[in-house]
Amino acid sequence: MSGDDVHEVYAIKYGRHERRAAENYIGGDPHDVQEPIDFYVWAITGPHGTVVVDTGFDETMAQKRARKIIKPVGEGLKTLGLAPESVSNVIVTHLHYDHTGNYDLFPRAHYHLQDTEMAYATGRCMCHAVLKMPFEEEDIVAIVRKVFAGRVVFHDGVDEIAPGITVHKIGGHSKGLQSIRVKTRRGYVMLAADATHLYTHIESGRVFPTTYHIGEVLEGYATIRRLATSPSHIVPGHDPAVLDRYPPAKPGLDGWVVRLDVDPK
Repeated sequence: MSGDDVHEVYAIKYGRHERRAAENYIGGDPHDVQEPIDFYVWAITGPHGTVVVDTGFDETMAQKRARKIIKPVGEGLKTLGLAPESVSNVIVTHLHYDHTGNYDLFPRAHYHLQDTEMAYATGRCMCHAVLKMPFEEEDIVAIVRKVFAGRVVFHDGVDEIAPGITVHKIGGHSKGLQSIRVKTRRGYVMLAADATHLYTHIESGRVFPTTYHIGEVLEGYATIRRLATSPSHIVPGHDPAVLDRYPPAKPGLDGWVVRLDVDPK
């Protein structure tokens, strides 16, 4: 597969949270074992430049939320030769703290966001503690400022960011969550983000506890499967296994930056 709509895709780990398996599923889990989650941003590179997917969080937020920074987001991007200050387009899958922090890292970028997510994060649902828990006030204020600066591009459902890169509103985990479909040399890769946190969620039909609408999560699994070339083309948002399944982007980047547009190991 070749042409001006074929891209390379990378997952960049920047953080980790140690937790028990029961914390990752509605209804808990009978296995009393550790099941940590990793935090990622993603980079799409190709004939139309670089698109960064999500912006992660920084050390201050890590301390506030009792998470661990492994490597700062900017450092991971630079291993691929990508300077954050030169990035023109950032896709924000949703506005939770771990996907939209570091809001000064990309000073030239336009941010691509679903209409629904902005309305959700600034509307009446944020009056409820259980719903606003994954959001950070300063992150939301920062994205509002970008709106007024003309740096936010809104999308409603399915839309094309560049040839071979489309966003798809899934909802569920957050009301305006979007996943990204990327045309690569191995077929269509789905960057699911938090439409499925772990492989086990989509594979077993289970649901992560932080959720706006369970039904949308479950329906989203079918949408992601339909859009991906195969189940092995689906990349979950927080699974440490991603780093085991895919090869490092370059020698020495094992367990940190991996390439997703090649076949899994």
